[in-house]
Amino acid sequence: MDIQNIAPMDGLVMIIWGVLFLILIIKFFQSIRLVPTKSAYIVERLGKYHCTLEAGFHALLPFIDRVAYIQDLKEETIDVPPQECFSKDEVNVEVDGVIYISVTDPVKASYGITDYRFAAMQLAQTTTRSVIGTLELDRTFEERDLISAKVVEVLDAAGDTWGIRVHRYEIKNISPPQTVKNAMEMQVNAERERRAILAKSEGDKQSLINRSEGIKRETINVSEGEKQRRINAAEGKASEILALARATSESITKVAQVINQDGGQQALEMQLSEQYLAQFKGLSKANNKVILPANLMDYQQWMDSIGLNSIANQRKKSG
Repeated sequence: MDIQNIAPMDGLVMIIWGVLFLILIIKFFQSIRLVPTKSAYIVERLGKYHCTLEAGFHALLPFIDRVAYIQDLKEETIDVPPQECFSKDEVNVEVDGVIYISVTDPVKASYGITDYRFAAMQLAQTTTRSVIGTLELDRTFEERDLISAKVVEVLDAAGDTWGIRVHRYEIKNISPPQTVKNAMEMQVNAERERRAILAKSEGDKQSLINRSEGIKRETINVSEGEKQRRINAAEGKASEILALARATSESITKVAQVINQDGGQQALEMQLSEQYLAQFKGLSKANNKVILPANLMDYQQWMDSIGLNSIANQRKKSG
């Protein structure tokens, strides 16, 4: 055998063994797995599902076990790209949103569907289109919660098979065509003007009501004041009349008492005589009206006319 041909063969064998050893070392290190928190590794043994590795240190069998899928158990967001939808009144709107999901069953998420993220996004789009198709354009802006709840309901039903849970779905934008936007802006401006006019009219109405209420209260206060003034004046007049009557009564009583006393009759006659004579002083003045007896010089006749002589005669008879 040729020695020169044996040397290259040994070198080739050494290289092959070195490659095999290197592959063995790589496989050995690959069989050691450190699973982080909130992660799950799906292990297949000889092409068949074997187990799910949770957080921590794990050792696999080289060449037999392999990690087929790595699932992240944390909640994640998936953007739903804009899509065109037709409302019930045949208006084309563009809608986009975002889905918040998390993996609850790593095995179903790995084997139940090829790509659960893409599937959830597609299902969200189709559900959004179907829900908006039952609503008029004006209601699509008001019923965001209804659309989100319907998408979450449908995705949850599918999530049981896919091993995922849909926490919520939020609509980011609902964009109608520019012509519809212009019409909506005009409608909003008209509504604002209507509200402004209504508010102004309500203010004017309230102002008139307040003014009329003020005039009414002022009139009532004035009438109450006038009423109280008249009551006070009447009470004052009544008090005055009562006081005068009381004073007159007292004076008459005192005069009667004086007349009944000794010498009272003569004093009264003397006082009346003085007053009688004083009345003659006014006869020369114009516009004076004085009632006199027929005989001015007959004093006794005048006394009889006022009844003083009869009173005196009665006293004498009684005496």
